[in-house]
Amino acid sequence: MAATPLQQPQQERRHSSPDRQLLLSRLSISQKYSVNSLSQYGYNFAFVRGADSTSLAVLTSDGHVATVNSQGEIDTDPSIIIRR
Repeated sequence: MAATPLQQPQQERRHSSPDRQLLLSRLSISQKYSVNSLSQYGYNFAFVRGADSTSLAVLTSDGHVATVNSQGEIDTDPSIIIRR
């Protein structure tokens, strides 16, 4: 019986930081506009959840979370839980 090589531990996606421009390129024009608007109020773009047509941009500011859906609608009180 041959020994199998040890697998390298996979890094969790939440601990890696993909290029911001790459993430922004996944957003619709409406989402980009809304993300830019929120950034003027102190929100920082955190990550994108979902796929192209159903992507959800997530932004944070001083412990508050806001989301922007694929149509560009902003929700400043989303029912989303962010792992730390």
